[in-house]
Formats: sequence, structure tokens, C-alpha cells
Amino acid sequence: MSATVTPVPTRRRGLVWLIDNERSLGYLLVAPVVILMLGLVAYPFCVAVGYALTDRTLADPGVFVGLDNFIDLFDNQIYLQTLRNTVIFTAGSVAMRLVFGVGLALLLNEHFRFRRLIRSAVLLPWIVPTVLGTMAWLWMFNPNFSVLNWMLVHAGLMKDGFNWLTNPDLALFCVTLVNAWRGTPFMAITVLAGLQAIPQDLYDASAIDGANKLQRFRFVTLPLVMPVLLTALVLSIIWTFSDFGIVYGLTKGGPMNATQVLATLSFQQGLAAGNIGEGAAISLTMLPVLLILIIWQLRRIRRSTVA
Repeated sequence: MSATVTPVPTRRRGLVWLIDNERSLGYLLVAPVVILMLGLVAYPFCVAVGYALTDRTLADPGVFVGLDNFIDLFDNQIYLQTLRNTVIFTAGSVAMRLVFGVGLALLLNEHFRFRRLIRSAVLLPWIVPTVLGTMAWLWMFNPNFSVLNWMLVHAGLMKDGFNWLTNPDLALFCVTLVNAWRGTPFMAITVLAGLQAIPQDLYDASAIDGANKLQRFRFVTLPLVMPVLLTALVLSIIWTFSDFGIVYGLTKGGPMNATQVLATLSFQQGLAAGNIGEGAAISLTMLPVLLILIIWQLRRIRRSTVA
């Protein structure tokens, strides 16, 4: 009596083959990410490039003008001031994040009571939504009931409070400070993760060799934490360079464009004023700097992986 063989359904065989085939399985697993990247990144980017090459407005599809939008920007004094503000805003914020973030990470790496609780609390500025954090700082900068002015006046340091956000000389510093406040926890926790990965034996060996704390930081801590620090630094530059919420929530680019950055100017020209082509061109001027940073970071990661 011959045994009956139950045929395997074709669909089942195809699924098993797909799972067993590494290349096909790899394509299958990567496909959702590729689709999302194409739909959420590549397509909007291509549309923005197309708009930037036309004189499109909200009421008119416009015509192709080539690079005229980009050329006209460099004859626009507001754009040139905005470019300068963006560089100062990014450099100042990232510098403060670097100093305070590394210092905070070194403190959190020490052993003390309630260390875990304090580490969690440090993340609050990063976790709190941008709108809520901006509203809190907007209240603190208010000239009528500012807590900062109250402290300065009652400490006898000044007679009247500052007009923090309406003074062109102070407004850019204020938005830079708030951006640094929000980004410092990310820098601190990232650097702290790098510090935690450094073996204690290296510190013990350097102490036996007679190195003091400053020398141990210079010759042991800094070289080993540098890859993590550079990654956090590049990400901070990219995020700060394209920041919109904090600046727009505090000053909307004022007073007299003193705090105008590329992201807010692009929004005001592209959507508020309806000049879609000009707004897209302004936003794309951020691309070369960000692209250089991203390529440099990817090449550095690839070299470290190969090594």
C-alpha cells in the first residue's frame, strides 16, 4: 500500500523560499523603510526643488525661472541678515550645549545619592513638548512679570527689568539660550553613555602612573568619548540649524528681524506671504551645509567601522 503524499501549497512554498533566501528576505524587510523614506522625504524634497525653480505663489502655479530665486536672495538684505542670525544662533547654541552638556555628563558620571533620579530629571527639557517649554520661557521673558527681572531687581543689580524679547540686542541671545537649554540634556545623556563605556581600569592605571584628574580627562576620557561627542555635535548642529518652533514661538523672527532664521523666514515668505517659490528657495539654502555635515559624519562612521 503506497503512502499518500500531501502536496505543499504553492503559496506556502513561495513564502518558505522567500524567508530562506537571505537576499529576498533582506529586500522584504527593508521595503517598508524605503517606501516611507520615498513618501515622507524624497517626494517632498523633489517637490520643494521644483517649487524653488519657479515663481509659484498660492494663487498662481507660476512658470519656470531656473536659479533666479536663489540669485535674488543674495540681493535681499533681510535674507543676508537672516543668514547671519542663523550662523550666530547655531554656533552659540551648539557651543553652550557642548560646554554645559559635557560638564553635566561628567557630574552625572560621579557616584552620589539619588543619581538615577537626577539623571531622569535632567531629561525634562528634552521631553517637554516644544510649545510648553517655549510658553514657560515666554512668561519668564515677559517685561511686566518676568521672574528673571524680579530676581535682578530684588538682588539690587538693576533698577528696571530688561525688555528681553523686544530689544534687538537681547532677543537673539534669548532664543539661543532657550534652544541650548532644550538641547543640553541630549548632549549630556549622549556623552554620559560614552563615559559609562570607558573601563575603570584605564583610570586606575593612569592614576598609578601619577596622572591627576585633569590629565586623566585629557588623555583617557576625551579621546575615548570623542566619537560619541562628535556624533552628538553633528546632530545638534543639524537640529539647531533647522530649528523653527522655539524661534517662532518666542519672537516670530522679530523684533526688526533680529531673530529671523532661515526656517522662520522660509515659513513667512512661503506660506504666510504666499510666495511658494521664494520660500522653497530659502529653505533649500540650508541644504549644502547640512549635506556636508551628513556626508562627513557617514564617512567618519564608515572609517571607524572598517578600522
